[in-house]
Amino acid sequence: MDTQTIHEKVVELNEEVSKVIKGKEEVIEKVIMAIMASGHILLEDVPGLGKTTLAMSFSKALSFKNKRIQFTPDTMPSDIVGMSIYNEKINEFEYMEGAAVGCNLLLGDEINRTSSKTQSALLEAMAEGRVTVDGTTHVLMKPYVVIATQNPITSGGTQPLPDSQLDRFMIRLSMGYPDRENQLAILQNISDKDQLERISQVMTIEEIIEIQKFIKNMKVNEEILYYLIDLCEATRENPKIELGISPRGIQALSEMSKACAVYDGRDFVTPDDVIKVYKDVASHRILLRSRAKRDGDTEESILDEIIAYVDKPQLLRK
Repeated sequence: MDTQTIHEKVVELNEEVSKVIKGKEEVIEKVIMAIMASGHILLEDVPGLGKTTLAMSFSKALSFKNKRIQFTPDTMPSDIVGMSIYNEKINEFEYMEGAAVGCNLLLGDEINRTSSKTQSALLEAMAEGRVTVDGTTHVLMKPYVVIATQNPITSGGTQPLPDSQLDRFMIRLSMGYPDRENQLAILQNISDKDQLERISQVMTIEEIIEIQKFIKNMKVNEEILYYLIDLCEATRENPKIELGISPRGIQALSEMSKACAVYDGRDFVTPDDVIKVYKDVASHRILLRSRAKRDGDTEESILDEIIAYVDKPQLLRK
């Protein structure tokens, strides 16, 4: 599959999901890029903005087998990875799948409503595509994508995601409220269930895997790689930031930048590709100092400052 073919496929995918998700072209585009780059997505927004519908739309358009789990304070790690249960008939323990097993797409609703211990049960699944229960490893389906949602406003009964968990999400997105015209379109449409019936499959599992391999094997100009490093190192040196971007974050930025280029039909990455996805990759990976928060700084505003002062490569060679 060449770059142009991939471009045509992902544009068709965007159009299909946009039948249901109105006025959120950029969000749809970046979710597609993250899936192309074999990444996981964190959707952070207040309830009722269509996060679950977005995930289900992608599942249907990509022919993904999906599972959904509603995280609550009493959700256990075994609900995620599964457990061994004794079967008296055969006189041995049998493995019972958890929510993370046996699917291509796992939708985790309100992930910050469960305990850190349960949140961490997803780490192995997200990082390595497998889960281990009672010393036995169970390989997950390919491709494997986690789309998790969390409400950033409600603090009652919520647990902040551990830094190690946040680092496993390739990007963090916010859908935001639709504009007036799109709210009208939503009101005039039928229910979410009926809307999802309008989604048709536009890609096969095999095609998604092929695209992911294409992105993984794509070469990036050394000057662009140094630009990625400079942008991420700047977060470690910034006096307003307590915790900067990890090496895993740099890798995520590289993969998303490649996906951004291929999405636009190119087989080479430009500085503008990096800038387009930088805040989505970086914002949840940095921790601001208390003073910066008191001064009204946000992750996005500080990352904008970093983009402005880090020099862009001037000479590009494929």
